[in-house]
Amino acid sequence: MIRPRKKPRSILASGGGVRYGSGMPDSQTAQIHTPAATPDFGGLLPDTVIDAVEGALGGRCANLCRPLNSYINRVYEIGLAEGGYVIAKFYRPGRWSRAALQDELDFLRELEEAEVPVVAPLADRNGARLHSLAGIWFALFPKKGGRPLEEPDAGAWTQLGRLIARMHAVGAGRMPQDRIRLHPRSSMLGHLRYILDSGTVAAQYRDAYERAGLGIIDLIAPLFEDVATLRLHADCHRGNILHRPGEGYHLLDFDDMAVGPAVQDLWLILPDRLSRARAELDLLLGGYETFLAFPRATLRLIEPLRAMRFIHYTAWCARQKADGGFARLAPNWGAAPFWRQTLADLETQRQEILDALESDM
Repeated sequence: MIRPRKKPRSILASGGGVRYGSGMPDSQTAQIHTPAATPDFGGLLPDTVIDAVEGALGGRCANLCRPLNSYINRVYEIGLAEGGYVIAKFYRPGRWSRAALQDELDFLRELEEAEVPVVAPLADRNGARLHSLAGIWFALFPKKGGRPLEEPDAGAWTQLGRLIARMHAVGAGRMPQDRIRLHPRSSMLGHLRYILDSGTVAAQYRDAYERAGLGIIDLIAPLFEDVATLRLHADCHRGNILHRPGEGYHLLDFDDMAVGPAVQDLWLILPDRLSRARAELDLLLGGYETFLAFPRATLRLIEPLRAMRFIHYTAWCARQKADGGFARLAPNWGAAPFWRQTLADLETQRQEILDALESDM
């Protein structure tokens, strides 16, 4: 929206103007298990956002503050007085610790330095990329347009494999401070506990849902033992890959960056289950292995990782249930029919895991 600039002001609920370098406590682990308080973005008015961006950039903005679509965070396109735009991303309070957000921005900076095509955060005059506005963390990014990944041809699959391998080469360099570890007894169990504690599961399905989730954890956890892990994008689906003419593919949105097996960043972009996407996988791995050897034994983790994503997504929805915007978009989420279908989907996925493991023998 475009608003006339008024006297600079900051009227967030927690009050007190624009503050940098202070905010939420550093506790990522507890956020998996304990339902978070309802976030309050209500104070992010155009003047407040523009003031915060000017403080972080050390320069003047124009009067343009346009909200962009985002379920979890609040994202704005901000016009600059000198021309051009930046994207301001305000992270949902309580979802990530400061250390976890710094992990994301540091990974992006390292990727940019290695010339891996990503949209990296902008640094202020002191080199900082993470800022705080009355306890809400935010970062600024350059605006970059392009087309989302649609139906890759053979050449594109190979390019994507090379791109992911280059990202993994950087990701293997060190471990993050406070990011989720993709393991059935860590991330999946944490998400399952969150769902069960959130009060969203219909009473008649709660026990069955818990048994189904724990049963899958017991089934798949041994498969993850002694598997090499590294920093991942972890949400590398087609919507997070952008094609820029003349520049090739770019990786977007590292919000869900995690530590886990390399295969996590490959299976999400396949067009179908592995048995029906072998041709695409061969092209993807052909490109990947231009830069890195791929541990092919970990392909058996694809169906277990899909089950983990089922639970992850349900936990994500449970967190958004208190958000009025999400409730309007999905008014029937959490009703008894939803849990009946979700339970059936888990049982079907358990059988897919068993079938895939049997065919792998």
